[in-house]
Formats: sequence, C-alpha cells, structure tokens
Amino acid sequence: MEMHRNSRCWCGSGKKYKQCHEKFDEKIREFARNGEIVPDRSLIKSTKDILGIKKSAAINTGVLDHVAKHIHVGMSTGDIDRLVYDYTVSHGAIPAPLNYEGFPKSVCTSVNDEVCHGIPDDEIILQEGDIVNVDVSTIFHGYYSDASRMFIIGEVSEEAKRLVQVTKECLEIGIKAVKPWGHVGDIGAAIHEYATSKGYSVVIDFAGHGVGKAFHEDPIVSHVGRKGKGMILAPGMVFTIEPMINEGDYHLYIDEDNGWTSYTADGKLSAQWEHTLLVTEKGVEILTY
Repeated sequence: MEMHRNSRCWCGSGKKYKQCHEKFDEKIREFARNGEIVPDRSLIKSTKDILGIKKSAAINTGVLDHVAKHIHVGMSTGDIDRLVYDYTVSHGAIPAPLNYEGFPKSVCTSVNDEVCHGIPDDEIILQEGDIVNVDVSTIFHGYYSDASRMFIIGEVSEEAKRLVQVTKECLEIGIKAVKPWGHVGDIGAAIHEYATSKGYSVVIDFAGHGVGKAFHEDPIVSHVGRKGKGMILAPGMVFTIEPMINEGDYHLYIDEDNGWTSYTADGKLSAQWEHTLLVTEKGVEILTY
C-alpha cells in the first residue's frame, strides 16, 4: 500500500512516513523486483512491539535462570514444570506451551535421546549423566518470547559434554550469520556446515520461527539452508534460532502415545539451544539473554 510522505508511518511510530519507513519500503520493493522473498509489514515489529517482546523475554530468561538454580540429580521433570509455572505466573505472565494445541504442561523437557517437545512427568527422574533441554516460552501482556538451554546433570560422558558444547556453538554461529538485508538461508547454511564439520547431524523436521505477537509466525528458520536464499532479513523482524543437533543421524520419530515427544531414530543423544532475536539496522540483538 502506497503512503503519502507526510502521512503517519504504517509502523505506528507516530513519525511521518518520510522520516520513518519510506527508505525501508523502497529497499523492500527493490528486493522484490529482483525476485527476492521479502517480509510483509506484519512481520516488522514496531517500537511498541519490540518493547513488549523484550519485557516478555526478560521474564523468559528469569525462568531459565530459576531452573538453573534448582535443577539437580533426583528431581523429576514434573518438578521443573512446577518451577516454570510458579515463576511465570508470579511475574504476571503465562507459560505459552500450556494447553497450546493440547500440550498439557508449561514447558518442554527433553532428556538424552529426546529431540524436542518432551512432556514433563513426575515419573521421569533426572539421573547422573543425563543431559536435558528445558524449552521455555512466555506470554506477557500478549507478547511472546522463546528460548531454551541445555543442562548437564552431574558427571556426564565426554561425548555428551561435547555434543552440548558444539550445539551451543551452532546457535552462536547461526546468530553471527544474521545480517540486516541478508537471507534466512544464511543461518541454516552456517549451522549445517559447522555441525557436520564436527561429525554431527542437524534435525530438519523442526525449525526456528518468527515470534512476538504469536507463538509461531513467519518466517520458518531452517537450520539447514542455502546461503543467499530464503526470505530477506529486514530490520524489525523477530524470530528464534534453535538448532537441534544429533549425535547420530538426523532421523527421528514422534511418540505415538502422546503425539508430542520426538526421539532420535537411532537412540543416540540430541541437544538444542535457542534464543529469540531481533534484526536491527546494524546487526542482531539477542532478546533472551
């Protein structure tokens, strides 16, 4: 939609269009004319949106810090769920996973060969040598944030420790690949190249995603991509990068009983780290630190 230069900008900043997003729109139109996939305006977060997402992200980070202080050998993943629920609601927020498409708990807890979407349970007890991903998503005043961390339980094998470390490095490398006016495919290309160079595989069945006004938005952020391909990364976009890296191959299966928990097909370990990110004019900002 064309705008008059002296009209209030479509982004809600209150500024005149010529002082705000006019040059941005010109750049988007130029990319589109060259056959690039460009984000529509609904994916560009306003200053107000970004502030709201940052407030949500601060609580989300607080939840993970809270879990980090209390997680230990002998506790159940059900205990983790209660930690997450109690902290979240005590800060005036809502756990986004709770009742999302029927998911029964407030957090995903994925242990050892569970790739993602593990359902907390009082019968699942963390043992010495386990690795566990705790994936937290928060709604605060209608704004969403999403992040996960790996936790090492007691003394673990060198193989497990290395997988957890390399997966964290994959996330960091994916974040470094985010450039304003770059491409979504740059992220997956960087992650896949690094993970395979270390002898691991990258899960292709799940991906990062836009987030902020809803739990899952466009774009889909695959962790296997082609450099210079995919949607343009425009300033104001908010999305997650959340690589799932497997010790064996990338194949997985989903629990037939609960319809959620995914496992490595070969029974080998899997790890995941995740952040919510904002593309800025100068680079990228991690919102879930």
